[in-house]
Amino acid sequence: MELYQKIYVDPAFLETDHGQIPCQDCHGGSPGDGNWQTAHTGLVRDPSLKSPAGACGDCHEEIAASAVSSLHYTLAPVFDAVLTRTDPSDLTVGEKLKPAMGRHCGSCHASCGQCHISRPDYVKGGFLSKHHFVKTPAMETTCASCHGGRVFAEFTGENEDFSPDLHFEDEEMACTHCHTGGEMHAAQGKASNRFGLKQRPGCRQCHAPVFSGEATNTAHENHIEKLDCRVCHAQAYKNCASCHVGTDKQGLPYFKCKKTEYGFKIGLNPDRSPSRPWEYVLVRQVPVEPDTFKFYGAGLGRFDSRPTWKPTSPHTILKETPQNRSCNHCHGNTALFLTEEDLAPGRAAANKNVLVPLDRIPEKIPDN
Repeated sequence: MELYQKIYVDPAFLETDHGQIPCQDCHGGSPGDGNWQTAHTGLVRDPSLKSPAGACGDCHEEIAASAVSSLHYTLAPVFDAVLTRTDPSDLTVGEKLKPAMGRHCGSCHASCGQCHISRPDYVKGGFLSKHHFVKTPAMETTCASCHGGRVFAEFTGENEDFSPDLHFEDEEMACTHCHTGGEMHAAQGKASNRFGLKQRPGCRQCHAPVFSGEATNTAHENHIEKLDCRVCHAQAYKNCASCHVGTDKQGLPYFKCKKTEYGFKIGLNPDRSPSRPWEYVLVRQVPVEPDTFKFYGAGLGRFDSRPTWKPTSPHTILKETPQNRSCNHCHGNTALFLTEEDLAPGRAAANKNVLVPLDRIPEKIPDN
């Protein structure tokens, strides 16, 4: 058993600002009770899980007020995506999905404490640093706990046959260099996913000279307003067939992974805006198998209400990639673009906003 899996409070913690707060103020219990078993009755393991404002708001008022409606805390886009793929005529669908979402999807729910004090419940917790409050947690023990299967592995080059993201390999950047506290704590507001957050990171923040024209080349001049940077600078990325949902014969939940494959597809940008003006973006197949929640009831999967391919931000960035080695590695290369031939039967209507018609695939450049 590793140290972070054990319950251990460093005596030095008691000298910190957080350590000066009596244990019972956050965790409850009866400190005056001489019997440790009854003294711990009603103990709250993670005070910030149900009430970020109640646990942290006295000192971190603004952060707690916004974090309680952040994407990491509510997981609202996940619940919304599942609910809108159900049969609208079934009025009991919410009750059917409630236990499923709580037992599977809800386990990735992140509270203040599950980022700054312990690892997330999804990986069974464990202190990060002997109950010390870690302002900027290490990505290996925190971010990777929930995002390790795809994003973290892409970023650090753990996937066979693919190089690490150059931000990690060359610049030794961590997740928090781009994904700052402002984004993590941001209230969801009207955003239906991370792309709608005002605080999200972007290439322009570090590569301003490229966008201003001070440091550019012909490819940038011709494409920078038309293509998301990742269209040219990302390697292939993982596509998942289904959610990690399993239930045994006794009804006990467990996590399982079906087939995943690496791919690269360019689609149309379905939500163009001043901050995302590009015509083309990268898209990923999302895990939407209709039998995902079959244990909990029938009719909990359908495809005609939402796309099964959505914009993505792979963490597989390189300066030179297969598609930018020459113009015609992309121009005229139909295989790189998401067309109707790439879809399972019956899914074209749901994906009409991201599918690239053949007449919108850039033509091959003669004598390139």
